[in-house]
Amino acid sequence: MADRVRNDLSIYDDAADAWWSDEIRWVRTLKNLVPGRFRFFDRHVDWQGKRVLDLGCAGGFMAEALARRGATVTGRDPAEDAIRAAREHAAQEGLSIVYDVGVGEDMPYADGSFDAVVCVDVLEHVRDLDQTLSECARVLAPGGVFAFDTINRNRVARFFAITMAENVVGVLPKGTHDPDMFIPPDDLRARMEAAGLSPGPFTGLGPRGVTKRLDLKFGPLPMQTVQYMGLATKACG
Repeated sequence: MADRVRNDLSIYDDAADAWWSDEIRWVRTLKNLVPGRFRFFDRHVDWQGKRVLDLGCAGGFMAEALARRGATVTGRDPAEDAIRAAREHAAQEGLSIVYDVGVGEDMPYADGSFDAVVCVDVLEHVRDLDQTLSECARVLAPGGVFAFDTINRNRVARFFAITMAENVVGVLPKGTHDPDMFIPPDDLRARMEAAGLSPGPFTGLGPRGVTKRLDLKFGPLPMQTVQYMGLATKACG
């Protein structure tokens, strides 16, 4: 039997029509990650009035949360159907968000176009991590903030992110991740520095309870063994 396709990004287009319906468990999981991320990001970033790029925005969960915090938001993702769903939902909500189809390795925005780049659930999926980080640094204004989350690369992370999440519990579709694309924190710090970003605080991200539907709720954790999030800044001047 052929090996299962890994890093299968078609799942985002496949779920686009039901992205905001709460009908699909793994999409609800992505939605439930948003408040947990902001429990950390909001401590460090005042989003009001900021020009923010949500890179890898999919159907728009983070983009809409950023817009509601007063940011001027551009969302970008290669999944065309997910972008369509994001546009439609933002229009229904009366939110002015610009959505573009495209990848992070090659972005059409001018140098210094954004005060912040948010890149969550993305870095472990991109074709060229170094080029993506370089492009993020380029489009950031001096002093701008890069906010991210991703998955550590070790046996524990592989067990929880793939064996448990995909194969046992089913909170992610099978084939969502390729464990060879997971990123150790020290490696990511070095790659950020090479791209012109100065790493700031990192923290763990993981389950912090369950909802009434028995879906996981998320928040910051002290350990970065499996999933982690953090910030970096672009030097001023």
